[in-house]
Amino acid sequence: MERGDILDALRQMQEKDMDWRSGRTWSLVYQIDEEHLDLLKEAHQLYFSENPINPFAFQSVRRLMNEISRMTAGLLHGDEEVVGAVTSGGTESIFMAVYTYRERARKQRGASLQPEMIVPASIHPAFFKAAHMLGIRIRRVPLRDDLRADPQAMEAVINKHTIMIAASAPCFPYGTVDPIAGIGAIAQRHKLPFHVDACVGGFMLPWVEELGYELPVWDFRIPGVTSISADLHKFGYGAKGASTVLYRDMSYLRHQFYVLPDWCGGIYVSPALLGTRPVGPMAAGWAAIKSLGREGYLRVARQVMEATEHLKERLEEIPEIRILGKPDMNLVAYTTSDDTLDIFVIGDQLQEKGWMVDRQQNPNSIHLTLMSHNIGVLDQYLEDLKAAIDYAKAHPGATAKGNAAMYGLMARIPFKGMVEQNVRQVYEQLYRQDPGAGAELEAPPAWQGWLNRLLAVWQRWFGKDKRVP
Repeated sequence: MERGDILDALRQMQEKDMDWRSGRTWSLVYQIDEEHLDLLKEAHQLYFSENPINPFAFQSVRRLMNEISRMTAGLLHGDEEVVGAVTSGGTESIFMAVYTYRERARKQRGASLQPEMIVPASIHPAFFKAAHMLGIRIRRVPLRDDLRADPQAMEAVINKHTIMIAASAPCFPYGTVDPIAGIGAIAQRHKLPFHVDACVGGFMLPWVEELGYELPVWDFRIPGVTSISADLHKFGYGAKGASTVLYRDMSYLRHQFYVLPDWCGGIYVSPALLGTRPVGPMAAGWAAIKSLGREGYLRVARQVMEATEHLKERLEEIPEIRILGKPDMNLVAYTTSDDTLDIFVIGDQLQEKGWMVDRQQNPNSIHLTLMSHNIGVLDQYLEDLKAAIDYAKAHPGATAKGNAAMYGLMARIPFKGMVEQNVRQVYEQLYRQDPGAGAELEAPPAWQGWLNRLLAVWQRWFGKDKRVP
């Protein structure tokens, strides 16, 4: 194909993607404006071909990584002993922290250890994925009524197999910062590593605090915190994918390095999960920090937080809506204030009006991550929400449809093995699609019909609002 035809084909593929610039997408894309986006693209392109697998060949890459780690450590109140690595995203940062603490525990306690880690129920799924891949038992502890981690309940399940504790600042579902100080004291008392997942909050909470909003202390100021993950490509406003994982000192980070000394191709060393990986996102992240600086981050944070306060105030004025917990930054989840309205029916109506709707479960709710490009259409969203509520009230027999079948209603179904099996079948179908045929990547009607029938039976037997632990 010719160059122009190739680029035209790519642009045509994008035509059905969500237009995040319109402000109707509440997640996935973290941007400020077109000028900043152009800077990221130029910085990214400067490092299109470099390879960080050999830090001696590309010394500028090593400098990029070290300076990003140092600047992030300063933001999170780390001292000169804090060290870390740049990764491809929050999942890799979390995976590396879990891997590091497993290797550390094996070194200290022997290879026969049956490792376990303790997390609150709201922790990011990346911890579960890491536990699955690394052979670690994960102990998930219920939240307190305020939707924050319960330190006492977490301490109660510590045993001789525990290798680490983790918590969030904030958790993604509710935007609430866990009681890091209390958990840190427990970690110190039991001599356990404690990882704080600040992937979404690491580059936002420091500015929220500086703006005067009331926040609990959550970073390296807490002595028990031994590591933190923070994503550059979220509120660091860098390019995807770039994240950081930082440790209090080298006594932890050294366990993250993988070394194979006797490979016939030479000594192999990897500081993180990936070997060869793109440097462009690192360069763009470095450029974002240098470009925005203290004043830029404060300016954007002020705009976003003022809009978030406006959003919360307007939501609280709607009698049919209840905000979940007390969000500490610009992540807000809401549900209906009673059981007469289905929040996912409301979500379907919002989706029909062109909004990207992020659905949650346990409890069923709608999630918003408010960003700069949402501010201009915020009032329109609230008006459309009121119209969606009016529709749900006028149609009490309406049931949720479409993506809600996968992203929320399964919370009411007791047969989790059947749900997992059918989700796998959905993804098998998605990845069988022939891209050349222009097939739509949507959940097949058979899946939706199966789930809706099973849900109807469950509701008829046990009641609409039955929840399964």
